[in-house]
Amino acid sequence: MKKLVQEQNLENQIFISSSATSTEEIGNPVYPPARKKLAEYGISCEGKYAVQLKKSDYQKYDLFLVMDDNNLFNICRIFPSDPEKKIHKLLSYAGRPDNVADPWYTGDFEKAYQDIYDGCTGLFDTIRKGMYLS
Repeated sequence: MKKLVQEQNLENQIFISSSATSTEEIGNPVYPPARKKLAEYGISCEGKYAVQLKKSDYQKYDLFLVMDDNNLFNICRIFPSDPEKKIHKLLSYAGRPDNVADPWYTGDFEKAYQDIYDGCTGLFDTIRKGMYLS
């Protein structure tokens, strides 16, 4: 998503952050096979590491995107309610109700990348249509 935003020179208008909904990877860098796949698409993970989503984050951000039902369950434990309807599955922006393919279990990082790309491009189109960008 950051790459899509940068390509349109909108990084001063759209802020993107990533946080874990579970604790298993907190403090770890991006998983090496994922880092390798992203590098194939010109996306750097340099200096990135897993941080935990906090309850106080709800007021900081306009949207919370989850990759799958597991993340949805976890985020609903962190945010017991979602009065502003900020929580969405990423692939809903691609017109798909399914989960992002999880490469941790499948080993298919290309499928995961394509799912995430589809969701991000759909989200980016939605933002551009619904938000004034000067």
